Amino acid sequence: MKHNLAKERPSRELLSRLIDDYGLDAVLSTRSPAWKALGRDAAKLTKSEAIELMLGDANLVRRPLVLQGKKAVFGYQPAEYDALK
Repeated sequence: MKHNLAKERPSRELLSRLIDDYGLDAVLSTRSPAWKALGRDAAKLTKSEAIELMLGDANLVRRPLVLQGKKAVFGYQPAEYDALK
């Protein structure tokens, strides 16, 4: 299931689980204009700080976000979508 971040913001719990399971680099979109406008260093962010930023601006979550049960795929990776089935 593709998670529409514009219509349904991810919860704190979901973001926390995704970071725990896949790492902050997989979840945080550091190439987005929203991230670049912050002028922050991702390496210096704590998990809590990153979650607060992503809760405040869903554009900071790598998209598309495709969820299937406990599995997730971040970014445009069509070959990976089939593996979720």
